[in-house]
Amino acid sequence: MKLKLVLTAAAAICLGVTVAIAAGEPQVVRQEMMKKTGGAMGALAAIAKGEKPFDAEVVKASLTTMVEVGKTFPDQFPAGSETGLETEASPKIWENMDDFKSKSMALATAAEAQLAALPADQAGVGAVMKAVGGTCGTCHETYRLKK
Repeated sequence: MKLKLVLTAAAAICLGVTVAIAAGEPQVVRQEMMKKTGGAMGALAAIAKGEKPFDAEVVKASLTTMVEVGKTFPDQFPAGSETGLETEASPKIWENMDDFKSKSMALATAAEAQLAALPADQAGVGAVMKAVGGTCGTCHETYRLKK
Protein backbone atom coordinates (compact mmCIF):
# COMPACT_ATOMS: atom_id res chain seq x y z
CA MET A 1 0.00 0.00 0.00
CA LYS A 2 2.81 2.42 0.88
CA LEU A 3 4.57 1.59 -2.38
CA LYS A 4 1.44 2.53 -4.35
CA LEU A 5 1.20 5.81 -2.49
CA VAL A 6 4.87 6.60 -3.09
CA LEU A 7 4.63 5.73 -6.80
CA THR A 8 1.47 7.80 -7.20
CA ALA A 9 3.11 10.77 -5.46
CA ALA A 10 6.23 10.40 -7.61
CA ALA A 11 4.14 10.29 -10.78
CA ALA A 12 2.22 13.39 -9.71
CA ILE A 13 5.45 15.25 -8.99
CA CYS A 14 6.93 14.27 -12.37
CA LEU A 15 3.76 15.38 -14.14
CA GLY A 16 3.82 18.68 -12.27
CA VAL A 17 7.45 19.26 -13.19
CA THR A 18 6.72 18.46 -16.84
CA VAL A 19 3.84 20.94 -16.90
CA ALA A 20 5.97 23.61 -15.22
CA ILE A 21 8.80 23.08 -17.71
CA ALA A 22 6.42 23.22 -20.67
CA ALA A 23 4.87 26.42 -19.34
CA GLY A 24 8.22 28.19 -19.64
CA GLU A 25 8.80 27.05 -23.21
CA PRO A 26 8.69 29.88 -25.75
CA GLN A 27 6.05 28.05 -27.78
CA VAL A 28 3.75 27.94 -24.74
CA VAL A 29 4.45 31.54 -23.79
CA ARG A 30 3.69 32.83 -27.27
CA GLN A 31 0.53 30.72 -27.48
CA GLU A 32 -0.63 32.29 -24.21
CA MET A 33 0.20 35.74 -25.55
CA MET A 34 -1.91 35.07 -28.64
CA LYS A 35 -4.76 33.86 -26.43
CA LYS A 36 -4.56 37.12 -24.48
CA THR A 37 -4.65 39.10 -27.72
CA GLY A 38 -7.53 36.99 -29.01
CA GLY A 39 -9.41 37.60 -25.78
CA ALA A 40 -8.80 41.33 -26.10
CA MET A 41 -10.04 41.31 -29.71
CA GLY A 42 -13.05 39.25 -28.66
CA ALA A 43 -13.94 41.79 -25.97
CA LEU A 44 -13.72 44.60 -28.52
CA ALA A 45 -15.75 42.63 -31.06
CA ALA A 46 -18.50 42.01 -28.52
CA ILE A 47 -18.79 45.75 -27.94
CA ALA A 48 -18.57 46.60 -31.64
CA LYS A 49 -21.34 44.11 -32.45
CA GLY A 50 -23.54 45.37 -29.63
CA GLU A 51 -23.37 42.06 -27.77
CA LYS A 52 -21.89 43.89 -24.78
CA PRO A 53 -22.44 47.49 -23.76
CA PHE A 54 -19.73 50.05 -24.43
CA ASP A 55 -17.25 50.04 -21.57
CA ALA A 56 -14.27 52.38 -21.82
CA GLU A 57 -12.33 50.35 -19.24
CA VAL A 58 -12.70 47.15 -21.28
CA VAL A 59 -11.58 48.98 -24.41
CA LYS A 60 -8.61 50.48 -22.57
CA ALA A 61 -7.59 47.13 -21.05
CA SER A 62 -7.91 45.37 -24.41
CA LEU A 63 -5.78 47.92 -26.22
CA THR A 64 -3.21 47.90 -23.42
CA THR A 65 -2.92 44.12 -23.77
CA MET A 66 -2.31 44.49 -27.50
CA VAL A 67 0.37 47.13 -26.94
CA GLU A 68 2.18 44.90 -24.45
CA VAL A 69 1.96 41.81 -26.64
CA GLY A 70 2.99 43.68 -29.78
CA LYS A 71 6.12 45.00 -28.09
CA THR A 72 7.25 41.73 -26.49
CA PHE A 73 5.94 38.99 -28.77
CA PRO A 74 9.06 38.65 -30.98
CA ASP A 75 11.14 37.94 -27.87
CA GLN A 76 9.40 34.57 -27.67
CA PHE A 77 10.95 33.27 -30.90
CA PRO A 78 14.52 32.30 -29.99
CA ALA A 79 16.50 29.99 -32.25
CA GLY A 80 15.56 26.41 -31.54
CA SER A 81 11.87 27.12 -30.90
CA GLU A 82 10.83 26.66 -34.52
CA THR A 83 9.07 23.37 -33.83
CA GLY A 84 7.40 21.54 -30.99
CA LEU A 85 4.40 21.96 -28.73
CA GLU A 86 2.00 22.30 -31.66
CA THR A 87 3.44 25.63 -32.76
CA GLU A 88 1.80 27.44 -35.65
CA ALA A 89 4.85 29.62 -36.18
CA SER A 90 6.09 29.60 -39.76
CA PRO A 91 9.81 29.05 -40.40
CA LYS A 92 9.58 32.36 -42.27
CA ILE A 93 9.77 34.11 -38.87
CA TRP A 94 13.38 33.04 -38.35
CA GLU A 95 14.22 33.69 -42.01
CA ASN A 96 13.03 37.30 -41.81
CA MET A 97 13.04 38.26 -38.13
CA ASP A 98 13.34 41.99 -38.85
CA ASP A 99 10.10 42.01 -40.84
CA PHE A 100 8.40 39.86 -38.20
CA LYS A 101 9.45 42.31 -35.49
CA SER A 102 8.20 45.17 -37.64
CA LYS A 103 4.80 43.56 -38.06
CA SER A 104 4.55 42.88 -34.34
CA MET A 105 5.48 46.49 -33.59
CA ALA A 106 2.79 47.61 -36.04
CA LEU A 107 0.22 45.99 -33.71
CA ALA A 108 1.67 47.86 -30.74
CA THR A 109 1.75 51.14 -32.66
CA ALA A 110 -1.81 50.79 -33.94
CA ALA A 111 -3.09 49.86 -30.48
CA GLU A 112 -1.21 52.79 -28.90
CA ALA A 113 -2.73 55.20 -31.41
CA GLN A 114 -6.22 53.87 -30.68
CA LEU A 115 -5.54 54.04 -26.95
CA ALA A 116 -4.50 57.69 -27.27
CA ALA A 117 -7.76 58.49 -29.07
CA LEU A 118 -9.87 56.19 -26.90
CA PRO A 119 -13.24 55.72 -28.59
CA ALA A 120 -16.28 57.08 -26.80
CA ASP A 121 -18.93 54.74 -28.20
CA GLN A 122 -19.72 51.46 -29.97
CA ALA A 123 -19.06 52.88 -33.45
CA GLY A 124 -15.64 54.03 -32.32
CA VAL A 125 -14.83 50.51 -31.17
CA GLY A 126 -15.69 49.25 -34.66
CA ALA A 127 -13.10 51.64 -36.08
CA VAL A 128 -10.58 50.38 -33.51
CA MET A 129 -11.21 46.83 -34.68
CA LYS A 130 -10.43 47.79 -38.29
CA ALA A 131 -7.26 49.69 -37.40
CA VAL A 132 -5.83 47.07 -35.08
CA GLY A 133 -7.25 43.96 -36.76
CA GLY A 134 -5.53 44.76 -40.03
CA THR A 135 -2.13 44.46 -38.37
CA CYS A 136 -3.05 41.05 -36.99
CA GLY A 137 -4.13 39.76 -40.39
CA THR A 138 -1.02 41.02 -42.14
CA CYS A 139 1.24 39.17 -39.74
CA HIS A 140 -0.84 35.98 -39.68
CA GLU A 141 -0.90 35.78 -43.48
CA THR A 142 2.88 35.69 -43.62
CA TYR A 143 4.01 34.13 -40.37
CA ARG A 144 1.31 31.73 -39.16
CA LEU A 145 1.05 28.16 -40.43
CA LYS A 146 -2.44 27.06 -41.34
CA LYS A 147 -3.39 23.84 -39.58
